Amino acid sequence: MQGESGENSVRKVAVVGLGLIGGSFEKASRRAGYEVATLHHGDGGAGLADADLVLVCLPPAAVVPWMRDHAGEFRRGAVVVDIAGVKRRIMDEFAAAFPNGTGGWSFIGGHPMAGREVSGYANSLATLFDGASMILVPPDAAASVPAVLERYFLSLGFARVVVTSAAHHDEMIAFTSQLCHLISSAYVREDLARGHVGFSAGSFRDMARVGAPDPEIWTELFLSNRAALVPVLERYVGRLDDFLAALKDNDRGRLRRALEEGVAAKAQFGKGLK
Repeated sequence: MQGESGENSVRKVAVVGLGLIGGSFEKASRRAGYEVATLHHGDGGAGLADADLVLVCLPPAAVVPWMRDHAGEFRRGAVVVDIAGVKRRIMDEFAAAFPNGTGGWSFIGGHPMAGREVSGYANSLATLFDGASMILVPPDAAASVPAVLERYFLSLGFARVVVTSAAHHDEMIAFTSQLCHLISSAYVREDLARGHVGFSAGSFRDMARVGAPDPEIWTELFLSNRAALVPVLERYVGRLDDFLAALKDNDRGRLRRALEEGVAAKAQFGKGLK
């Protein structure tokens, strides 16, 4: 934490990967008073040797190979946190790459629940994480997250730090994030969308907002998390099929029951929506 000294503090942060998320971590960290070193994916390890915290903001496939290549450059006692949107794949690859331990530094998976519809460093913001959740996933389910790490993320503007397992993270993200992107992508490909002006309001904007994700990034995320995403998508498609069948059959009772089930389900979690 800025302004502190000693082993139980974060003073210098190294950010690897300067896209939207990496750039936002850089800017938010500087805003909070930390010393920040930045590295692009192909850069050498300059800035790693004295970093208390290393944030690896790379695509899932690149995270563990990068850590393996630079493992000898991390400061003893440093904490390395990856920021990729899937966790089970990365935890499995980490365990395979470091079967005998890391040699003095520690690793924790991470995922900030924040983003924008645009990508790239030019669109990064120091305020991107304000009010958001930061998810942390220890590689050992029995391990705890250092308090200093929680303090660091809260100092950037995060409202909360959530600690969970890789499997639970991936299942929840398949539903709360990835399914939404798939639905929106399918929705905006309807020909009628081109003529929406004058006929659309909040519902259309909400459905279309995340309908154009970066294809390269999201293809990898979807495929990396397909074990969790496929069952969630199948259940969703099944519920759509139920609506379709009710409409085709002009079955008022079936349609109303499905809508009532939706109202009841929303009542169980709706108060938690911002």
